[in-house]
Amino acid sequence: MSDYPTGRPGDPNDPDQPDLGELLRSLLSGEGLAEHPEFAEALRNMGIDRLDPATMGMLQAQMQAMMSGPADGGFNIEMATDIARKQVATDGDQSVSARTKGDTDQVVQVANLWLDDVTTFAAVGPGLAWSRAEWVEHTMPMWRRLVEPVAAGVGNAIQHAMREQLGQLGDGAAEQLGLPAGTDPAAMMGQIEPMMARMSNAMFAMQVGQAVGALAGDLVSGAEIGIPLLDGDQVVLLPTNVAAFAEGQSVDAGEVHLYVATREAARMRLFHAVPWLSPALIAAVQSYAGDISIDTEGIERSLRDIDPTDPQAMQSALQGSLFTPEPSEAQRRALAHLETLLALVEGWVDVVSDRAADGHLPHAAALSEAVRRRRASGGPAERVFSSLVGLDLRPRRLRDAAALFGALEEAAGADARDESWQHPDFAPTAADLDDPQAYVARRTGEQVQPPRDDVDAALDALLAQGEAEFEGEQGSDGSDGSDGPENGPDGPDTPRG
Repeated sequence: MSDYPTGRPGDPNDPDQPDLGELLRSLLSGEGLAEHPEFAEALRNMGIDRLDPATMGMLQAQMQAMMSGPADGGFNIEMATDIARKQVATDGDQSVSARTKGDTDQVVQVANLWLDDVTTFAAVGPGLAWSRAEWVEHTMPMWRRLVEPVAAGVGNAIQHAMREQLGQLGDGAAEQLGLPAGTDPAAMMGQIEPMMARMSNAMFAMQVGQAVGALAGDLVSGAEIGIPLLDGDQVVLLPTNVAAFAEGQSVDAGEVHLYVATREAARMRLFHAVPWLSPALIAAVQSYAGDISIDTEGIERSLRDIDPTDPQAMQSALQGSLFTPEPSEAQRRALAHLETLLALVEGWVDVVSDRAADGHLPHAAALSEAVRRRRASGGPAERVFSSLVGLDLRPRRLRDAAALFGALEEAAGADARDESWQHPDFAPTAADLDDPQAYVARRTGEQVQPPRDDVDAALDALLAQGEAEFEGEQGSDGSDGSDGPENGPDGPDTPRG
């Protein structure tokens, strides 16, 4: 028999109802399964008795971490950071040597000298070389700000799904769950809900940790994704990832490091010189995430099909099933604004860094194209934002933005290009990306001919044909022929009286 009293079913305030939290903590201890054979039998029925000791230990550690997290639905930043750090360690993260740190600072200093010649925006902090784990540590506070609106919604949806599952068990629910006979699971919801909040919070923290860990293994610089994830103005490079990027190029590794440093230094100058830009980017992401709709039915389906023998099953079940497929109107507006801002940031960085590197790096054009290919192919950054906040993060109009800044620079110089960031009201809009010449004209006060299209070309052809036919008719009636005034009665050969 169980050591736990049965109590009165249906009474959530009954002091004889077992403390579910104590029960689970006991069961997850080393001797728990032996002391509670009814729970052990439930595990055997689910196949969990076939787990090897190492896997069972991992499951116990994860469950205990879930139970120790905050119960208020807040994002468990400690757990997410720990998981991300473990992932980068598994992938072979290396600490950065003092020599590499010194080399990185010198590379950034050189990049800043080049940038001084092509932009009015001042240089910022020092050049820093970080390991992947250091990048995780420094960026996690910003990740917390970005994903907290989603974490709360996910927690509520998971709790709702679990309540639905619990309500469908019917008679004998306690025995099915491995709880002491006579226990009413519905009456224990007061105890269950705080633990469900911890569990859902922990599951989302696992997802964030794994996503951020994957991103840390790919980014070559601190803010490569175009969003300021760091608190400060330092120019951060990840030497291990830069070296991996350089391996795929037919260019000297030192030249690759210089080009990456030039891009990141330009990006940080922009964020520092334009005080409204970083808050606008963060607010756009938060606005999208804050209006997100959680796909409760999808979560219910995923949880229903979980393989209990897999310690990662519950977290994996949430992959791709968190968000409703159709964004709201407010989300569409936030996404359009964010895409425009991202395109403007990276378009400006493209123009300025290419100007800075030109004449200094022999393969600057090839490296610029390599960066564009890398960006166009997508990568962890897109997957991170898609899985964590349901956001398709890609500056689709980057080439248009680069063309706009290039045209403005050609028409009025680098100062005018940089002054376009002076105030959000002056910054180019999505409509300006459609018609860069009109934006240039508005900024410079010059008249710019409207762009010509196929209709204009057809009209020109008709006019040209009409003129040709008119000239042909004039020639056929003698107006331009041999009978003209030059050879006629009053021509130069005719004697005058």
